[in-house]
Amino acid sequence: MGDVIDLTGDGGVLKEIVRRAKPDAISPSDDLPVVDVHYEGTFAENEKVFDTTREDNLVFSFELGSGSVIRSWDIALKTMKVGEVAKLTCKPEYAYGSAGSPPDIPPDATLIFEVELVACRPRKGASVGSVSEERARLEDLKKQREIAAAAKEDDKKKREEAKAAAAARIQAKLDAKKGQGKGKGKGKSK
Repeated sequence: MGDVIDLTGDGGVLKEIVRRAKPDAISPSDDLPVVDVHYEGTFAENEKVFDTTREDNLVFSFELGSGSVIRSWDIALKTMKVGEVAKLTCKPEYAYGSAGSPPDIPPDATLIFEVELVACRPRKGASVGSVSEERARLEDLKKQREIAAAAKEDDKKKREEAKAAAAARIQAKLDAKKGQGKGKGKGKSK
């Protein structure tokens, strides 16, 4: 670990393995071109995070070679195994180039991604793999989404409770001030 591999031969896509996969782990292939990944993208110049799947704990899925992601991802993910975590340094010509991707990615940005290959599978409708494995994977994704939704709901409930408590404190202070004003100037006249 720690060795940097030049995947393109021109320094355009560099890969450093952060965590190795198990020796028997599978890799994407022509039969298993759809990948699920967790990632965090940062700018090389300032390490500022511009995108991540870690916040909501949902995986990002795409088909390798379909043109749905930047070139560096197509190149690098083909070299990874399920369970592997790698740091990818992507020069602009293998990322968003001179155009960037406004408003998040400026022109000519070198990007760094920490990517975990969570799974690879056949494209929808392909015969490779069993239906039960696909059902289990979908159930797992459903559970992940439910957990994320429950956490968001809990956060919302806590915010509402905090607002209600604050409103109650304010009302109690107002009621106390109203109570202080009663009876002043009365009771001393005989």
